[in-house]
Amino acid sequence: MLNPRVIHVIPTDDYCLQLIFSNGEKGVYDCTGLLSFGVFQELKALAYFKQVKVEEGTVIWPNQQDICPDTLYLDSEKISQ
Repeated sequence: MLNPRVIHVIPTDDYCLQLIFSNGEKGVYDCTGLLSFGVFQELKALAYFKQVKVEEGTVIWPNQQDICPDTLYLDSEKISQ
């Protein structure tokens, strides 16, 4: 069975993504660990980081950086409703 997919994202000033998943759960995914790797270095520019959007159940940026939806779900810190 597939993990829930992302249906809504809000970027924060500290490089985290507030996420709402298709099962109604909410979580926060910390992107700071990605910022020094390859294509993700572009996300260090906060204005660019904040251009994140939801596409096909995951998050994506204008230059096609994305994060696996399973990673987002499994590694996000879940927030109580």
